Amino acid sequence: MLKILRKKKIQKTVWIIVSVIVIIAFVFGGYITRTMNDKNNPGQIGRILGHSVTPLEFRDAVNAVRVQAVMQFGEKYNEALKYLNFEDQAMDRLYLLYAAKRRHINASDKEVTELIESYPFFQSKGVFDNRIYAEVLQYVFHVQARIFEEQTRQNIIIAKLYKQITKDILVTDAQVRNEYVKLNQKLSVDYIASIPAEFAKAFKYTEADLKDYFSKNSLDFKQPLSFNLEYITLDSLDKIKDLKGSLDKKGVFEKIAKDNGLSINETGLFDQNEPIPQLGWSAEGANIISKLKVGQCAPPIQADKKFYILRLKDKKEPFIPEFDKIKDKVKDAMIKAYSDKMAKEKIAQALNNLKADNNFPKTAKFAGIKYGTTDLFQFGTYLEGIGASDALWLAANKLKAGEYSPVITMPIGYYIVKIKSVSPVDEKRFSDEKTDFTLKLLGQMKQDAFDKFLAGLKNNQ
Repeated sequence: MLKILRKKKIQKTVWIIVSVIVIIAFVFGGYITRTMNDKNNPGQIGRILGHSVTPLEFRDAVNAVRVQAVMQFGEKYNEALKYLNFEDQAMDRLYLLYAAKRRHINASDKEVTELIESYPFFQSKGVFDNRIYAEVLQYVFHVQARIFEEQTRQNIIIAKLYKQITKDILVTDAQVRNEYVKLNQKLSVDYIASIPAEFAKAFKYTEADLKDYFSKNSLDFKQPLSFNLEYITLDSLDKIKDLKGSLDKKGVFEKIAKDNGLSINETGLFDQNEPIPQLGWSAEGANIISKLKVGQCAPPIQADKKFYILRLKDKKEPFIPEFDKIKDKVKDAMIKAYSDKMAKEKIAQALNNLKADNNFPKTAKFAGIKYGTTDLFQFGTYLEGIGASDALWLAANKLKAGEYSPVITMPIGYYIVKIKSVSPVDEKRFSDEKTDFTLKLLGQMKQDAFDKFLAGLKNNQ
């Protein structure tokens, strides 16, 4: 039945609808925490903008984003499933709906009807067909009509919120030109590079040097708060839904494991800034764990479609390790500090020399650092031996012939560049593509603004 979506050209149509309705970007990986056993609110799984979210409300939101995924991917839905995180999407959807409610945004029955009747996969020969509508809902979307219609109402509300947030965003001709040039203009550069790794090779040190460095920089090696967790892995929370009392009650943790034939595992010590072993990283999860007392359980946590019940077995306060136990780390840190200092000094010397003699090969040789050139490259490409080209391209694109850049900090070192050659954009092609490119750029700018709005809701609720 999913083929009906492709036959009705669903993917093209849905993306037109998406430009109005906004399907929240899918989240790959990660996990989210659900407060399933909040003592004050036993029927909630979290709070959004001051409102309690009930399990039923969350379930309905998950169902809504599932239906949107079917609409978007059609017969490729099952293939796309492994990349989708409906739980995170559902929370995003709820944030937006509550934000829209604050703004008193609504959708009428007429708007719902008109949008549903406009979907081509509900039509026969261009006219809405009740029989097809019922069959698609039952066999493709697996949802009742009243629920689908409420989901559609919510989609319209989110679309109106999107329009409110993005209505003042405009794109100028200059912005269009700059972005088009960035994606299409090629250039090559001469460069001088001062690479810290090259100075690390020649660095000599003694045991006394290491101890002296550790003494002066001991706080750099301070180990953060760390935890050791015990955990039980469950496929579903249904197995403990009838559990009476708190998870912290003596023996309950062991009872859950025994009754379900499950083992109690340990993470081993991990830093509060590290991912939780076996579960992954989450700021929300780390925040909950940091507040636990030894022997106390956290609310169930969901990760990769499994549920984990966690109990804090041990907590180790921040401390500075003894020198002998981290000697190798001290050595690596000292070498890194030295080599980076040398690289900065050498590139600064080269920049100063260029003021007197704008000769890249000669300046690089005098400073004892690297000189090279690149082939033509575009913004966003990878340069062999250098890495991502973005910073070099942006710096070089501002230069006129003969000019050289300030020092550019790259992941592997410090660079100075000047233009070697330019392959400019094709002006006729730009003229032909400008309208479509402008629409895409404006759409991206609006989506970026809306994503920022959503992030703000989460951070400032």
